[in-house]
Amino acid sequence: MNILVVDDKKSIRDSLSQLLVARGYNVDTAVNGLDGFEKAQQGNYQLFVIDHLMPLMNGALLSKNIKQTTQYANTPIVFITTQPKENIARLPEANLFGQVLIKPLNESQFLSTVSSLLAELSLETTMSTNAS
Repeated sequence: MNILVVDDKKSIRDSLSQLLVARGYNVDTAVNGLDGFEKAQQGNYQLFVIDHLMPLMNGALLSKNIKQTTQYANTPIVFITTQPKENIARLPEANLFGQVLIKPLNESQFLSTVSSLLAELSLETTMSTNAS
């Protein structure tokens, strides 16, 4: 499974990458929303981990741009933020996020979220393949 982690803080990119690689995932990173969108267009990802507040393109706009591409219309997004969940729920893009996690992240909750979103994606893929 390929995962793209997009966060403007190197320490967060590095720690999330290490966590995911240790679980056997392939991980690429991007330093801001614009970099993330360019990498998404060049790659093949099954999950995105996207920070909310970043320069050049914030996480909400990146999520919207990613979801508007045919390739990623059903790809889950873990949206990470320092903002309260109520504020995120009011964003016009809130329905695009598979899960919203508040920083600082709880490692086991983060890994559990990633695992469950990827399991749902695998199940949907299997069901649509069997239906064809």
